[in-house]
Amino acid sequence: MYAVIKTSGRQLTVKEGDVITVNRMAAKAGEAVTFDEVLMIGGAKIAIGAPLVKGAKVTATVSEHLAGEKVLVFKYKRRKNFKRTHGHKQALTTIKIGKISV
Repeated sequence: MYAVIKTSGRQLTVKEGDVITVNRMAAKAGEAVTFDEVLMIGGAKIAIGAPLVKGAKVTATVSEHLAGEKVLVFKYKRRKNFKRTHGHKQALTTIKIGKISV
């Protein structure tokens, strides 16, 4: 069984036991999180929401909080002696999908 959930502006396809990385969540490590915005549930019987599947939930546990890969942003303007380098690390949370319920 799989589900399509919506979290932090992204739509993700998840199965039970998957480990996914999403934008930083307020929950602490080891805490249980419930996703109520389920767009679709698939398997033997497919349920497509309009826009959400009623009564569907996906529960997960927060594994850890971490910083993503460093992204360098380089700004340059020719003939103006202007160069700037900025770095950014996205705050991420790793979660493990537990149960998908309809």
